Amino acid sequence: MPPENRSLLADPHGKRLLLVLCAVAFMDFVDASITNVALPHIRVALGFSVQTLQWVPSAYLLTYGGLMLLGGRLADLFGRRRMILVGTALVATGSLIGGLADSSGMFIGARLGQGVGAALMLPAALSTLTTTFTAGADRAKALGIWGAVAGLSSAIGILAGGALVEGPGWRWVMFVNPIACALIVPAVLAIVPADRPAAKTKRFDLVGSTLVTGGMLLLVFALVRAPTQGWSATATWLELAGAAALLTAFVLAERLVADPILPLSTLRIPGLVAANLTGLVGFAGMLTMFFFLTLYMQTVLGYSPLEAGAAYLPLTFGIGVSAGLGAKLVAKVGSRVVICAGALIASAGLLLLAQVPVHGGYLPNILPGLMLFAFGVGPVFVGVTAAANAGATTKQAGVVAAIMNSSQQVGGALGLAIFSAIATSRTTHLLATGASVHAAATGGFDHALLAGAAFAAAAAVISLRTANTHQDPMEAGYADPAHDATTAPEPIPTRLGIGLHPTN
Repeated sequence: MPPENRSLLADPHGKRLLLVLCAVAFMDFVDASITNVALPHIRVALGFSVQTLQWVPSAYLLTYGGLMLLGGRLADLFGRRRMILVGTALVATGSLIGGLADSSGMFIGARLGQGVGAALMLPAALSTLTTTFTAGADRAKALGIWGAVAGLSSAIGILAGGALVEGPGWRWVMFVNPIACALIVPAVLAIVPADRPAAKTKRFDLVGSTLVTGGMLLLVFALVRAPTQGWSATATWLELAGAAALLTAFVLAERLVADPILPLSTLRIPGLVAANLTGLVGFAGMLTMFFFLTLYMQTVLGYSPLEAGAAYLPLTFGIGVSAGLGAKLVAKVGSRVVICAGALIASAGLLLLAQVPVHGGYLPNILPGLMLFAFGVGPVFVGVTAAANAGATTKQAGVVAAIMNSSQQVGGALGLAIFSAIATSRTTHLLATGASVHAAATGGFDHALLAGAAFAAAAAVISLRTANTHQDPMEAGYADPAHDATTAPEPIPTRLGIGLHPTN
């Protein structure tokens, strides 16, 4: 059996490598949600206004989504393990500053720093996974586990946030990260193989990097500000127009440089655009569920932070089961069917949650929709991850991982912006007609969740254009014989006991 087709997951070191990569991803994903239940405490402690409080989650999202493509390119230029370590150091530093913050501005700056670190870590970790686990069965299992971690992280972040707020205090939603980083760094050094840069040259596309980073930052900035300043506001349209202009200039510039940050040929990988559009639309609808349902439980039902977090425990179990099942189904029926079915199931769960009443109860009104949502979202995460990476070669892995994660973060920002506007509009209307505060808030949440269900259903339709990979090694892209025979150097031995190419 050729070295690249041997099972790494049968090797103890291969299992440890996958565990470390998933731990990196888990920390980044959790940081997007762990502060949610702490928001009321953060607001009082640091003097946030109602309008500026949205920047606690949004500041992280801004740099996380805006710098993801740049992070993927830096991993190709300087090595993936190196970028994981640099990103981890930035996350630890930002988290420590946030935990010690004595003002709202200092805290927002810390969240921006956390996002920068995550933007360096995540594409490097995912591209390490996809270029290491190349055999068909290994690749399916590895991507399935990665998808499960992505799906579980939002719920676990809320649960952990609630426990920390009611235990040692809200500052520990930040202090927990330096502890995690102190464990991750030595594990990365010991287990993740040192890699050579995947890029052929050290040339850096400064113009393209500036344009795409500026465009993505401005796009996410416009989306997170739109709910407060208004979608019809002149500033919103100017920001969106500016983002569109920068991104258009980026595409034009990439045609002229010899070593672009985003080779436009990458976008011609079969099914890649559809997979990322599916992720953008689907996660816009699905991930914002955590935001609105948490608000409903705390502001309407009066749940404590710990109770709101504990309410997601069945969800974490359901996502874990459904993601594992989704990985097996991808191998049998293909990723396209798995994504489509999962998105429709998640949409049905959101429809149920959109019916929650003012005096609702957890068992009759929340749990059924939550579990239906869980059994849909797990397969979607797994399927989209598999489909987005299906046709990429080793040299495209970093940028493909960055594109996929950028689309998900932009989707989260887009969903929060659109659905917050929908919820606010409905709540304002109900208050004007004499409804109680709780009734008006519930009506707004219901409309936002209904819109989320529509987005999830739309993602199911878009998924029909994605690559229908079964994770066969010849279909996964990295084991393409024609590519390897003409461009791949001889394998070198590593501590995994198998051959990894120097470009990996």
